[in-house]
Amino acid sequence: MLLSDGTGFSRLVKTIAGIAILGAVAGCQVRPLYSTPGVVEGKLASVSISEADDRIEQQVRNQLVFLFGGGAGEPQNAAYRLELHVTSRSLGVLADVASDTMRAGRIIVSADYNLARADTGETVASGKRTASAMVDFPAQEFAKLRAIREAEERAAREAAEFVRADVAAALARR
Repeated sequence: MLLSDGTGFSRLVKTIAGIAILGAVAGCQVRPLYSTPGVVEGKLASVSISEADDRIEQQVRNQLVFLFGGGAGEPQNAAYRLELHVTSRSLGVLADVASDTMRAGRIIVSADYNLARADTGETVASGKRTASAMVDFPAQEFAKLRAIREAEERAAREAAEFVRADVAAALARR
């Protein structure tokens, strides 16, 4: 009866209980159970990436440099070397029969990679990752070229994320 009547004492008890619960919850952290924080990130920061041959490969490379180094750039003394080869192609998927043109398409970016130790050349991981982005083809030619370029950039960022996940998994096992 004392706590249910809405007196000042009951509000004080409820407030103190609420603060205690918030304090207990604030101490909780979400992270993998069996991980050592920072080990994989440190290894990723020691990966150098091969030079790019074209614009799309440069997009993937720039994104990987950012993802590996956290925005700090490339490492001076790399422990690992990532050889990267990126290709892109455009496919029309929605044809306008009346004008015999494509109205929409798909941009596919494929990244072949080989991660090796810098000192011995031993391959740590290799693979191929593919990402795609949908694009609408407007009637104006410049707008169409710009839409294709933006779709290539979206697919390049996604392919870089996939390669980063593979490389991080391979380095976590070492």
